[in-house]
Amino acid sequence: MDGLPHRGPEPAPQPLIERLAAGLPAEALISDPDVMASYANDMAGFCPAGLPAVVVLPRTAEQVQHIMRTASQLRVPVVPQGARTGLSGAANASDGCIVLSLVKMDRILEISPVERIAVVEPGVVNAALSRAAGEHGLYYPPDPSSWETCTIGGNIGTASGGLCCVKYGVTAEYVLGLDVVLADGRLLTTGRRTAKGVAGYDLTRLFVGSEGSLGIVVKAVLALRPKPPEQLVLAAEFDSAADACAAVCAIMERGHTPSLLELMDRTTLRAVNALAHMGLPERTEALLLAAFDTAEPAADLAAVGELCAAAGASEIVPADTAAESELLLQARRMSLTALEAVKPATMIDDVCVPRSRLAAMLDGTAAIADKYGLTIGVCAHAGDGNTHPVVCFDHADPDESRRARESFDEIMALGLELGGTITGEHGVGVLKKEWLARELGPVGLELQRGIKQVFDPLGLLNPGKLF
Repeated sequence: MDGLPHRGPEPAPQPLIERLAAGLPAEALISDPDVMASYANDMAGFCPAGLPAVVVLPRTAEQVQHIMRTASQLRVPVVPQGARTGLSGAANASDGCIVLSLVKMDRILEISPVERIAVVEPGVVNAALSRAAGEHGLYYPPDPSSWETCTIGGNIGTASGGLCCVKYGVTAEYVLGLDVVLADGRLLTTGRRTAKGVAGYDLTRLFVGSEGSLGIVVKAVLALRPKPPEQLVLAAEFDSAADACAAVCAIMERGHTPSLLELMDRTTLRAVNALAHMGLPERTEALLLAAFDTAEPAADLAAVGELCAAAGASEIVPADTAAESELLLQARRMSLTALEAVKPATMIDDVCVPRSRLAAMLDGTAAIADKYGLTIGVCAHAGDGNTHPVVCFDHADPDESRRARESFDEIMALGLELGGTITGEHGVGVLKKEWLARELGPVGLELQRGIKQVFDPLGLLNPGKLF
């Protein structure tokens, strides 16, 4: 199955609809099968999805509590959803579940320049928060490629990252506190609003990346930073992935802190040119983009340019203005979209390895592409060692689909062999649950299942995800 919903149960039994309707406005309930089918899955392929019994769109924490109390009383599973931009099937519905969409809870409740925090509901779009913070001279750094549409709740659920993580870190580092509705409907407050705080176990971090399997986030306190200067970007071309990765290692070893350090391979460059006619160099094996948002970015770029030249760069082009920099970054931002246009379907991997093994990861992925006769483009957050191999295939061709799935698995196996992890920022969901067990090992898996049991003893929250 390619993430498409299959025909599930008949419309929800009346007790469920009636009990939900007792605490929700009519517009918050959707039971039309055709409309519900549009809520069945996220953007991942090869992930089964069922047909929900009902879709609910609450606007308040109290409404979420009512939904969870009802689900608990009737033993109905609940699948939380944001904007469904995820790439692991974590938001896919199961047959007969309640799909709990949080997109209507989209208020920015507070932005405090003194405390440097934002308090938001889970349905706030990442870009909307970034723009609102910018009006106060502040900055919310996590910027997934889907930042114009993805929600903060979804970002928290998958512990998402983005282009700027090499300098500013990932979502988990910005979540200070949460309001969470538990499986039985109780409201839990975790964390703090203060700059420091170490009282008790860090339950806030436990919820970040839990993919809706432990509770429903209904409010988040997020750290903000002072808005940095506009960044300048340098592009460096390399004749081999090994040379580009050597430059990455040199940049990090010398203590530089770029605001982004991104890599695109030849396959990705060609795909971007085919889609957008940007005139990117198609003969180079790897294009490295480095950016700085420091007080003197030109000096930082010059120093990095020297390191790229020493590593074997064939061409180095620093941008002189922020506008030129943005043009260079457009290519990187559209990489996944461009690769998705190569074939009718894609599988987007998310393997993160130590920076020192990045070249081995890229070369190994190229060998896997040759082995299976497939187009696999790689774009990467090179400064983090986080690669995104994109397997392009025709889902209507059974043999090609089989080869795509086998190549995807080999890429994950390669990442683990190199001391990495199966997911740097996209999460586990359905797509990688078998691989999570391999990475964690039996003891780690047992403890994680034990944590799940404490928070969700009836197993109602996002069943079938993670493990």
